[in-house]
Amino acid sequence: MKVILLQELKGRGGEGDVIDVAQGFAVNYLLPRKVAIEATKGNLKQLEQRSKNIRVREDARLNESNALAEALEGKVVTVFAKVGEEGRLFGSITTVMIGEAIADQLGVEIDRRKIETHGHIKDVGPHLVNVAIYREVKAELTVDVVAEGHVAAEEVPVTLVSEVEGIGADGEPFVEVVEETSDQADSGVALDEATEAE
Repeated sequence: MKVILLQELKGRGGEGDVIDVAQGFAVNYLLPRKVAIEATKGNLKQLEQRSKNIRVREDARLNESNALAEALEGKVVTVFAKVGEEGRLFGSITTVMIGEAIADQLGVEIDRRKIETHGHIKDVGPHLVNVAIYREVKAELTVDVVAEGHVAAEEVPVTLVSEVEGIGADGEPFVEVVEETSDQADSGVALDEATEAE
């Protein structure tokens, strides 16, 4: 049965496309939900008259979709999850969780049904995910699954112990043990570099 799509039908076409579908699919799904109308002579004539407006809307959708794909392509979002002893998650990362992470971290709202995870995500670490934005426009991004309560290694202050040798005011040699945390050491290095720059 031939129908005219009134909106995008994933994998089949977009607004204004005339496609062939099974009669049951058209009668039970597409027509009642106003996703499509029957491709009668009258409807095809109306489509012809509306085709310019449809093209303008389609171009706008494609431009918007390409901009969204650029905003997502290659980005990394972090999702925190409860993890067992062997690094396996309790449950799996859902498309809802990924959608929320994208909204929070990238400021982009994505329909969870457009997120393709290539199977269940049940391990910590990076996972590639596709977002089907519109028609053939897709973006690939990385979902980094991190154990809840985990602190990245560079955020943990480390205590550094060093010995400083020198000659005291009395002319006697001495050895002094100095302790400092890594964040103090970093700020000291930055201070030394700033002094040298002057």
